[in-house]
Amino acid sequence: MKYGWIKSAAASPELRVADCEYNVQAILRVLRRAEEDGVVLMTFPELSLTGSTCGDLFFQQTLLEGAEAALKKLVNASAGMEMLFFVGLPVRAGGLLYNCGAAICGGRLLGLIPKTNLSRQRENGESRYFAPAPSETTTISFLGEEIPFGTELLFRCEEMADLCVGCEIGDDLWASDPPSRKMAESGATVIVCPGADCEAIGKAQYRRKLVAMASAKQVCAYLYAGAGSGESTTDAVFSGQDLLAENGKLLAEARPFGEGYAVSEPDVAFLASERRRLFLTKGEPSPFWEISFSLPLRETKLTRRVEREPFIPLSTEERAQRCEEILTLQAYGLKKRLDHTNCSRVVIGISGGLDSTLALLAIVRAFDLSGRDRKGIVAVTMPCFGTSGRTKGNAISLCEGLGVTLRTVEIAASVTQHFADIGHDPSVTDTTYENAQARERTQVLMDISNQIGGLVIGTGDLSELALGWATYNGDHMSMYGINGGIPKTLVRHIVRYAAERAETAELRRVLADICDTPVSPELLPADADKIPQKTEDIVGPYQLHDFFLYHMVRNSFSPGKIFRMATYTFADLYTPYTIFRWLRVFCRRFFAQQFKRSCLPDGVKIGSVSLSPRGDFRMPSDASAALWMAELERLSEVINGKGE
Repeated sequence: MKYGWIKSAAASPELRVADCEYNVQAILRVLRRAEEDGVVLMTFPELSLTGSTCGDLFFQQTLLEGAEAALKKLVNASAGMEMLFFVGLPVRAGGLLYNCGAAICGGRLLGLIPKTNLSRQRENGESRYFAPAPSETTTISFLGEEIPFGTELLFRCEEMADLCVGCEIGDDLWASDPPSRKMAESGATVIVCPGADCEAIGKAQYRRKLVAMASAKQVCAYLYAGAGSGESTTDAVFSGQDLLAENGKLLAEARPFGEGYAVSEPDVAFLASERRRLFLTKGEPSPFWEISFSLPLRETKLTRRVEREPFIPLSTEERAQRCEEILTLQAYGLKKRLDHTNCSRVVIGISGGLDSTLALLAIVRAFDLSGRDRKGIVAVTMPCFGTSGRTKGNAISLCEGLGVTLRTVEIAASVTQHFADIGHDPSVTDTTYENAQARERTQVLMDISNQIGGLVIGTGDLSELALGWATYNGDHMSMYGINGGIPKTLVRHIVRYAAERAETAELRRVLADICDTPVSPELLPADADKIPQKTEDIVGPYQLHDFFLYHMVRNSFSPGKIFRMATYTFADLYTPYTIFRWLRVFCRRFFAQQFKRSCLPDGVKIGSVSLSPRGDFRMPSDASAALWMAELERLSEVINGKGE
């Protein structure tokens, strides 16, 4: 449960119709397995103590008493379990019979939730036996106690307030206005759904989509347990499909006619944060009864997939689609700016690296969309002390292959003169040495733009902005930052995508070689064609930094939680110390470099993570990083063996 991950399960044990004692033992066996797996939240199918296909046996007092006795046995057995779980049974109340979910934890029956939307399908027809949930929540005398009864019940964990659970039953999931909507609005971050939907052609896939969409609409985790193969096959077959989803994403599934047990770790802290960001939880007093339960906070063993590169889709088809969409967004963003300013020319510094290559590809697409002549794109290569033959050659070949205007401006002499003017020893290759070159290049681009009446297009990407890896008033500045919403790991994929679809073999070769070139600002003296200054050796792997960036900005995760996720997903690539080292660099630079992001040029938004000071991310330039660094210091003690 630490950091908000809740080990959760949905299970469909093989039951016997109307054999409550057998069913209790089957449920207990699964509960013991779940305990071994560390599960703290679980649901079983609808009417799981009796079976959902009992038909007119639901009128029999013997069956109803058997179900109550079975529930009592489960409640007693739960006394030694650190778990909240839900089972289904028929419940007599007020002279009527209800199809209910029972919430059980720590030897207590916490509440009974009746089903609202009764099935009228021919193979079920449960309205023959059960009454729909009453409109008011109250208490009923049940198993010798007064038990909360109704649809307006929520179960909140005392040790973790973000774990708030609601329950709807079976066909409630399929309703146009399900009970879970009000539950989520009142604070539920997890919805459990004991179900008993029969199987038919196409239903399994539809059910997957329905559960995923329910979790997306309510910004919640959704646990669905379907009735299994022990149900009667007189008129239908039941497959035991179990599903766990989180905010639109399927986390785990027990496929139809499979094991009947699905487990994963939805993140309720993330869901609660999303709710706050989207203002989804109503601030007004809720009609729901909140019933507390207690579970110890402990480390959760992760099994869910944590993407190493959260900005990049896994499948080749999705990646290609994403790359195409991004190029289109970039192109239309620039096209609008060119139309608005009535510009037919742009200026871009071209280095032979990834970022300037992507920017040039997007500019070409924008010019083609608007019918402008590609010769209006003035690409300027500005060799200096650190320029390698490889990058310079690729820059020239790229411009020739794309049919844009290429200009070469040697800046070594002007930078040397600048050193003399300010009294800097050129043998001292410090920050002044590097930044003087970056600012000279920006000055050249700005002045050329004045000459031709064009716009300077910036090339810096999202990862560089996060780290502040840009020279203030150097490559940091432009008239339109076309790459500002794209992280470095994704930039490489887009350029490779463009290479695979290049117009000529030579252009394909050049783009592929650019993808294989180490990332470098090339500001230190080069040795022949070697690139001595590699960015990732200085600030760390962009694969890690983009992971940190996504989870810190998009998900608002703490350094400790990000570290825990990174050590889990990068276990075979980086040691915990390496991850910690670069996470500390990221946090320190992210705060210290905000002043550069506070005055960014305009640029098109691409994805859910943006650092634009005018829109998605607003932070004072003098915000303190003390809390974040203190948490990292505590991590350091743990890594060094001084902590618990």
